[in-house]
Amino acid sequence: MKWQGRRKSSNIEDRRGQSAGGFGGGRGINPMLLVPLFRLLFSKAGLVIVAIVVVIMFLTGTNPLTLIQQFLGGEPQYAQSTGYQPSPEEQALADQTAVVLADTEDVWKKMIDGYREPTLVLFSEQVNSACGSASSASGPFYCPGDEKLYIDLSFFSEMEHKLGAEGDFAQAYVVGHEVGHHIQNITGTMEKVNAMRGQLSETEFNKLMVRVELQADFYAGVWAHHTQRATGFLEPGDLEEALNAASAIGDDRLQKQATGRVVPDSFTHGTSAQRVRWFKKGYETGDVSQGDTFNATQL
Repeated sequence: MKWQGRRKSSNIEDRRGQSAGGFGGGRGINPMLLVPLFRLLFSKAGLVIVAIVVVIMFLTGTNPLTLIQQFLGGEPQYAQSTGYQPSPEEQALADQTAVVLADTEDVWKKMIDGYREPTLVLFSEQVNSACGSASSASGPFYCPGDEKLYIDLSFFSEMEHKLGAEGDFAQAYVVGHEVGHHIQNITGTMEKVNAMRGQLSETEFNKLMVRVELQADFYAGVWAHHTQRATGFLEPGDLEEALNAASAIGDDRLQKQATGRVVPDSFTHGTSAQRVRWFKKGYETGDVSQGDTFNATQL
């Protein structure tokens, strides 16, 4: 996959090396800039601003340090201030991930009016989000509460060594899939699905979640289709890497590896064949209108 030297997204929060117990934001604040802020806070106007900030934090789950940084006019820092030093290999993964995120921005801004770009959070071991705390063992995830993607880059090593899903485009597929959940969130699909949670049995809701995940796979394929047309970034073997990754994380294959048996009623992401089919459909058509997994008679 050709990614070196291409645009990186600025929507990156680097929390690697930070404790999940504190505020994570990946943004540094110059202490000297806090002086005028404190003066403002203790004024009458400052009390009004504090009240507004508290309301915004409550409604959006926004990190208060991020709000302060934005108020002071600071820029997001891709390198973190924790002293954490990634290996050259890990940093290359971070750079590659930032390029992939930029590609998704370019595609979806053209396809969705008023597209809101998500933020990608890089973390190590544990992280806090608006959806709660999570560990690296949870794997990459998207939180609709703060519209952020969370990835511990060590997951890509596990993907390669434990699941046999190697390659840079396999890693890009993962990012494209999580951005697919962001598409579902901003278009209202997630809200409709969550509204069904208390109305369905666990088995029926699991089936609904499979359709959610397969649509995210389809959106990843749509992204890859349009990025390939615009940039020609794929190299021989790349598409096979993504298809292999989709197959490697199918519910049936993962359950078989973990327990030696398969329980279809517990599936929440789809079988290997289903995940491959929907990613491939998105890649081959590039047509968002063909990704209605919820009304599809065959998954």
